[in-house]
Amino acid sequence: MRLRTVLATTTAALAAATCLSAASPATAQEDHACSPAVSIDRFSDALDKTTYDGTFVGNFSALAVDRDGSLAALSDRSSLFALDAKTLEPQDVVPLADEKGAALDSEGLVIDRDGTRLITSETEPSVRRYSPQGKILDRLPVPPSLQVAPAGRAVSNGTFEGLTMLPGGRTLLASMEYALSGDSPGIVRFQTWERHRKGFALGAQYAYRTDTGLGVPEVQATPDGRLLVLERGFTSGVGNTVRLYLADPRRATDTSGIENLTGQDGVRLIKKTLLADIADCPTLGATAKQPQPNPLLDNIEGMAITGTSKGALRVLLVSDDNQNAVQTTRFYYLRVRI
Repeated sequence: MRLRTVLATTTAALAAATCLSAASPATAQEDHACSPAVSIDRFSDALDKTTYDGTFVGNFSALAVDRDGSLAALSDRSSLFALDAKTLEPQDVVPLADEKGAALDSEGLVIDRDGTRLITSETEPSVRRYSPQGKILDRLPVPPSLQVAPAGRAVSNGTFEGLTMLPGGRTLLASMEYALSGDSPGIVRFQTWERHRKGFALGAQYAYRTDTGLGVPEVQATPDGRLLVLERGFTSGVGNTVRLYLADPRRATDTSGIENLTGQDGVRLIKKTLLADIADCPTLGATAKQPQPNPLLDNIEGMAITGTSKGALRVLLVSDDNQNAVQTTRFYYLRVRI
């Protein structure tokens, strides 16, 4: 077995490391409510501080369901893992690199209908298409203003964190984590691309306002064309803030031609509705290695919609442990009604 772990080395041990709901399916949502719209079924620390095939398992920044039903988990240190969807046990890892063979700050992931991987890197930023084997196929255009200064107006380590494909498979959307220089603090831009016969071309751009002090680490399209948006922040000595919003870009203004977003009249931002503050979820027996408002919390950064259950979306979250001893790689199993 190639999986080497300080917690478990067998599938049975992986299952034992998962905190399972003690409630019956009929009462789990009520008993484990984070809010009227969101409940948490369980969490798992099974992969925390593990390695697979010589690669550290962690630093997870994005999740996606692959065409074979396995779970793809993207590390922000240039690795893409295939995980068993039930046990989370790693099955494969593919190294990633840019055109010069350099490492990526890989943050966003979409698995396209043909199996190619669309992956963002926060460095430039960029969106590249990779084969399942990790070969670069091409690269999507990025507006000059969204590039990191001095090439553009984006701040370092604050660019393309989230990536999602809208229903129908024709529109790709990436979320910036933080505001551009010249835009009001908290107003971040969501960039789209439209699929054409020869690839993806730049599409509309929208503006989204975060809560004070928070950024956008992930975004996922819902089946009806709205978005689940994660907002996240960290305060030393206090811990993480993580909130889940439902957002609707369908009547928002195309801001691609607006140089500075300063709250001016006539610009309709993406509307958002709070679904849950994750700090309000039951702890389910979780422990934290550093101060947190709720010991369940950590640096949650990845999100995928994995299916539906009794009228609710099944949503999987994962935290990025930054390969740090006081942080945890943790998976969160939610049910979300929208």
